[in-house]
Amino acid sequence: MIVTRPVLARALAALLCLAPTLPAQGSDTLRLTVAQAVDRMLRSSDESRIASAQVELADAQVLSARAAGLPQLRLNSTYGQQIENARALIVGNVFGQAYTYNSNLLLQQSFFQGGRIVAASQAAARTERAARLSRDQTRADLTLLAQRAYLNAALAARLVDIQRRNLVIADERLAQVEQLERSGRSSRYDVLRARVERSNLEPLALQAESDRALAELELKRLLQIPVGQPVALESDFDATVITTLAEAAINDRSPDGVQPGVRAVELTASAREAAIKVARADLLPTLNASFTFGYLALPAFNGLPTRMGETSTAFCPNPGTATRPCQNNGWFPDRSFNVQFSWPLFDGFRAKGAIDLAQAQARVADLQVRQAREAAAVDVARARAELVRARATFTARAANVREADEAFQLASLRFARGIGTQLEVSDAQLALLTARSTEARATFDLHLAVAELARVRAMPIPLPDGSTVSTGAAR
Repeated sequence: MIVTRPVLARALAALLCLAPTLPAQGSDTLRLTVAQAVDRMLRSSDESRIASAQVELADAQVLSARAAGLPQLRLNSTYGQQIENARALIVGNVFGQAYTYNSNLLLQQSFFQGGRIVAASQAAARTERAARLSRDQTRADLTLLAQRAYLNAALAARLVDIQRRNLVIADERLAQVEQLERSGRSSRYDVLRARVERSNLEPLALQAESDRALAELELKRLLQIPVGQPVALESDFDATVITTLAEAAINDRSPDGVQPGVRAVELTASAREAAIKVARADLLPTLNASFTFGYLALPAFNGLPTRMGETSTAFCPNPGTATRPCQNNGWFPDRSFNVQFSWPLFDGFRAKGAIDLAQAQARVADLQVRQAREAAAVDVARARAELVRARATFTARAANVREADEAFQLASLRFARGIGTQLEVSDAQLALLTARSTEARATFDLHLAVAELARVRAMPIPLPDGSTVSTGAAR
């Protein structure tokens, strides 16, 4: 059975109907450039939000650590009702107050905690800085991830165009062979061969359509775009700009920056060192002072006191026979000052266990710093090598496309004049298809290599249009 162009059109339509990216009726197309894709990734992705939340968490830890060294002011109010008082029954009614109201302000200040407050504040501050650097590293990774997803979708769309043009060429050649057959200049075998070769190109076109749909789905997933929202990729990839960026990156001899992730690991190790001081503080004495300023009321009947306290025989039940003054059920001042000195002489080796744990964690953190630095150095070397390879591939592919196109034109001309064979034309067309596909892939691979090198060198990451994205990474 011969597959014609209407059959191919129906097959492509059926594939698109089955794709999960079918847009909702009446929805608007989202026009997206690569810069907008990166911005959307940094703003709305779950990874970026988690990194920002980690910074907020570290900020709260810094505030909590510093709060231990600041004065504490607390308002306390209590109400108590004594149902039966044994002390009053044994000694006398002077202890028989049934109701007690107490309200005071308690001011506390820690003067010495064995260095715990200072060390904890330092550890929290370094952890907070590490969280910010981790966020910068995440933003750099997401910038590259967004570009890779966008370029994959753009590459898939370009391969679809190449396959479609290849089908058009095959249709034209089939029509040419059929015309030559009618004029007696070509055999039936040549016509059948042309039809079979054209039919063999249709699965490649269908596969390219499927790959494009999958690439767009992945892009929508990363950018938090609804599946039913149609997307149009607007960025134009200028090979001249990309090659200029590649040459600048290869010739750049400036010192490499420290990756934010590496600096974050270093700060985490420094925080672990400060945690050892926090653990050792349990072996040292503590000195705290507190001042209480309040009022106490012991009314004879239930009810909130509403006046200041006074004592006089006039407030006694029998003023004329009273031998001692009585109180007026009001508020009496109650003030105290305390200094507390505490030194744990033996705690069952709890402090020693905490110190050993902190020291072990610090050693692990130091080893992680060494691993991070080694991995960063390897990443830079690998990125440079990949950029050199990508540039060489791109240069070779650009020349190859021109030669493949010229070879195909010559083969077609030779076949039209009867001095060439159908096999020569088929081979030339396949070579041209392969050359165009590899050139498109080499263009995108070259830009990704440039962006990857900038990421591992802690530099602003370039976009295909020549602009850059700063992720906050410090040099």
